[in-house]
Parts: sequence; structure tokens; C-alpha cells
Amino acid sequence: MPAARPRLLYVSDLAYPARGRRYCDEDIHLTARLRETFDLALCHPLDAAALMDGFDAVVVRNSGPVIGYQKEYDAFRERARAAGTRVYNPLHGRGDMAGKQYLLDLTAAGYPVIPTVDRPEDLHRLPAAAEYAVKPKAGADSIGLRFLPYEELAGLAHDGLLAHDGLLVQPRVDFRYEVSFYFVDDLFQYALHAPDPARRWVLEPYEPTEDDLAFARRFVDWNTLDHGIQRVDACRAPGGELLLVELEDLNPYLSLDRVPEETRDRFVTAFTDSLHRFLAA
Repeated sequence: MPAARPRLLYVSDLAYPARGRRYCDEDIHLTARLRETFDLALCHPLDAAALMDGFDAVVVRNSGPVIGYQKEYDAFRERARAAGTRVYNPLHGRGDMAGKQYLLDLTAAGYPVIPTVDRPEDLHRLPAAAEYAVKPKAGADSIGLRFLPYEELAGLAHDGLLAHDGLLVQPRVDFRYEVSFYFVDDLFQYALHAPDPARRWVLEPYEPTEDDLAFARRFVDWNTLDHGIQRVDACRAPGGELLLVELEDLNPYLSLDRVPEETRDRFVTAFTDSLHRFLAA
């Protein structure tokens, strides 16, 4: 008898109304390809905890911001850890999977990241700016993001809201463009950039320089994930340097519709090979 094929529970919110993206198209394409070598079932993130028994791994893909179902997501993580269920990406990621604390940690460690603080007494550490971005530590997809002049920001600090509401503060960078680097495990796959800062998801292929890749790899190495998909989002600052915007290691949207077919096929092969290595580890 032929060997049994690995069984995957693929988690996606196909109906999530993502701005400028179609989760369902990307995941329909990926699941169609993964079915060539895996037995696969697809479910909504709210159903993952109840359905994951009996599968060899749970693959979390375009599942939407967990801030909308934080209690259920935390229960899923706890149950998976208690049962020893394999989750891809693995649950020990240090990027967005664990909230936005990494922006504070990387700022303190001197990494090239948009400077970030979360305490009123640290506001003076930020460079002067016309406006400041204020966002929740647990936020995603720009949920809860506000831009405030320093006077209003100082008012929040005076009222104690920064200290108690779990907010992060960053200077608003007048960047030239955003660029994203996509990795499977520690292997770079492709890069995309948004030439118009006002149209984040209107992306075009980007040919990174050696310095660009060295920048992105610093964060992939820092995250220490042996397996999984990561997206390193950066902005090109006015001085020409790259600054980290986000290290997405939970469910990064891949914008596969924006890359050539050859690149897309190469990514799917890398993704499939990574899953096999993950299951064999």
C-alpha cells in the first residue's frame, strides 16, 4: 500500500474584507497546489481548535487580525501547545505573532527600525516629527492607528492613557516608498514595493540590492524561526536608509498575484518543501 499522505488543516478567513487584497484568491491557489502532495482540509480560524485533532499539522495562513477574536486565538494556542500539535508558523515567533513588543525590543537594541516607545517618560527619545503614529500593541491591519501632533500626544501622556491603554508611539516617517521581503524558512523568495506611499497594496516587483537583503535577513535571523513564512516590511526613509515597519510572522499576506508566474511557482515549491521538512523534524 502507498504511504499515507500528511494531513493538513489549513486555516483561512476567506471572507475577511482586507483592503486592497483578496485572501480567498490567494488561499484557493495555495490549497489547490498543496493538495498535490497533502491531504488537506480548510477551516475558519474560529473552528481551528475544535478541528485540529487528527491532523499532522495546522497551517495558519490568511486568518485575519486576531484582535477580533483574541480570546479564541489564545485558546487555540494553549490547546495546540498542550496537545503537542504542530502549527505552521511555529508558535514561538517573536514578531507580530507575539504582538508589537518586538518594535520596542528592536529599538532598544539599536536595530534599523522606526523608533518606538510605549511610556510617557520615553517620548523625548523620539525624533521630532510633524505627527506621531499611535497604535495598540495588539493591533494589526492599521486597526486603531491614529496620527497626532505632539500637543495631542503630550495630552494623552498627561492623562495617563499611554501608560494604561497598551499603546505604541512612533514618529510619522515621510518615507519614499514601502518594500516587503518574503522568506520561506530562512530563504529569500521575492520582494515587492509600493511606489505610491498612499496606495500600500498596489505593489510591483522589486529587485533588492545586497544591502537590502542584508537588512531583511537581520530580522529573519533575529526571529529564530526554523520553519515558516515571514514578511519583512520596511520603508525607504528620506535619507535613503531602510527602516523596519513590521515583522509579520503570523499570517503574512503574500501578494502572489503581483509576482510573475515563475516566481509564484518557485514560492509554492519552497512552501511545500518547507512543510515536508517541518513535518519530518
